[in-house]
This record gives sequence, C-alpha cells and structure tokens, in this order.
Amino acid sequence: MAKRLGFEAKWKPLIQYLSSLGLNECHFARIYNRHKPTLQTKAASAQERMDFLRGVGVKTEDLVKIIVKQPQILGYTIENNIKPHIDFLRGLGVPDSRLGQIITANPSFFSYSLELSLKPRVRFLIEEVGIKRTDLAKVVILGPQTLRQPAEAMKSRLEFFSKELGASKGNLVKMVTKHPQLLHYSIKDGIQLRINFLRSIGMNDADIVKILTRLPQILSLSVEKNLRPKYSYLVKELENGVESLSVHPLYFSISLKRRIWPRHRFLTSMKKVANKPFPVKALLVNDECFCGRWAHTTLQDYQAFRQLLLGELAGEVSEKQGHVIKYRT
Repeated sequence: MAKRLGFEAKWKPLIQYLSSLGLNECHFARIYNRHKPTLQTKAASAQERMDFLRGVGVKTEDLVKIIVKQPQILGYTIENNIKPHIDFLRGLGVPDSRLGQIITANPSFFSYSLELSLKPRVRFLIEEVGIKRTDLAKVVILGPQTLRQPAEAMKSRLEFFSKELGASKGNLVKMVTKHPQLLHYSIKDGIQLRINFLRSIGMNDADIVKILTRLPQILSLSVEKNLRPKYSYLVKELENGVESLSVHPLYFSISLKRRIWPRHRFLTSMKKVANKPFPVKALLVNDECFCGRWAHTTLQDYQAFRQLLLGELAGEVSEKQGHVIKYRT
C-alpha cells in the first residue's frame, strides 16, 4: 500500500496505528489527497489525542469517521486546542454524555477559533435569535453544525421566515430551539420548496407559521417521498381536509407505511370507526394507547395484524420486482 500511494517510510508508524483503528487504503488515499501534512504527525502524539477523545465519549468505531472527515485533528494538541474546545462545550451546559456525539457529528468544530468564531456565534444565538442560555446545550446537541454556521448565514434564514411568512421572533425562537438545523438549510432548494408545497395544498401563511412553530422538522422532510404521499393519503383515504394538519402537524412526522396505513386498515377492518373523517388523533398516540382507547383490543392482536399486513406488502413489492426482472431478461 505504501508504495502504491507513494507514502514515505517515516510515516509507517502512524499508518500502522491508524490501521489498527480501522482505516483502510481508501481512507489513507483520501487523507493523502486532502491533507498530506497530517501524515507527518508522530504516531505517539496521534494516539494520545485519539485516546483523549475516547476519554470524553467518542466511540472507537467513530474515530475512523472523524479522522477521514477532519484529518487535521491528528495534529491538534490537547492543551492548546482539543481540551479548550471541550471545555467550551461544557461551558454551554453540554453534559459529558453528549460530547462524543457532538464531536462525531461535527469534527471540524476543533478547527474554529474560540474567540473569533465560536463565541461570537453563541452570542448571536442569544442576543439576536433570542435563544435562552439554558437552551444553548439543547440547540448544540440537536444541531452541532450550528456552531460552524456564520452569523450572517443564520441571520439570512431568520429574515427569510420573517419576510416570507410573517413569523414573529417568538415563533423563530421556538423553531430554532426545536430544530436548529434550519439555520443552515438552503433557502431556495430546501425551505422555500417546502413552504411552496404547504401553500399548494391550501395552507395560508399564518397556518404555515403555526405548523412550522410546532413541527419545524417538516423542513427536513422530502416533499415527494414524505410530505406529498402523506397528504394524499390524508385526503383520499382518511377523508380529512388540510385544516386537520394545522391541528395535528405531528401527522407529518409519523411513518405512512409502519403506522398510518396499518392503523387505518386495522380500525377499518374491525369497524371501529363509524364516522368520517378518520380521527387523526388515533394515529398519533403510542401503540398501547391506540389499542386500549381506539381499537379496544390487545397490543398483541394489533402487532400480529400489522406484521401480516407489512408481510403482504413486502411480498407484493418482491413479486413486482420479479416481474420487472423477468421482463428485462
């Protein structure tokens, strides 16, 4: 491998150590092409830094992902870089049990200056967005990438919601606290696309603000693979109108295949729902509550029905795929 990739002999101890963590030839090629100086790091120093990360909660199997994403991390010193950044997260209220998760999701975090980048962004979240200090840890845990988002970029998203929908600062605070990822979504290809869909099904801007305030995660869902199929089922099969989504926005967050469809079929087959439209509330509770309050049957009976239903669906899909293969051959 060393000869094929043109590695120098002095890099061998580091290569051997990284190989012991699980890095392979493809990983080394990526590191070589993206940040060659990293390979000059002493093996003992690299091991000390990786051991430190494991000590704050990074899983051994995640070290490979971190190193490939951010190979410079091998050269960051503990005292001057890694530890101060960890202390910064702790200062925001992030518990030690979540440190590994944040580092794994956003290893480039260590490349940002505390004074010039990270602290100003936290001040922006508090002073401009309105996030409570007690909610900072929650925001960082839910959206680690928020710490690498420039203040101007975050500001442009917030201004878009205000100008496009008339969202108030109170609405925006709730949206960001629940789903900070929206601060780095593309406006044109992400946020606007989903707003246009909600408008196309008959929602006015006030309704859209209401539903996004309660469930901003809608902004992360695919229009064609998630939102549109669920809306179509709501109208055609459950015989509900768009107004039910303002009351029950969580409908968009549950699985069509594994919850909406099986529960609808189960109650219909048992003739438990005499009146229409179908009660959306029956889809939002957990299985135990659904069986006790709506189906008046045992959890085991419902689970057996759902398993059979999903099995039949899988069989139909497999059969269709078989026909396609047969046709092609």
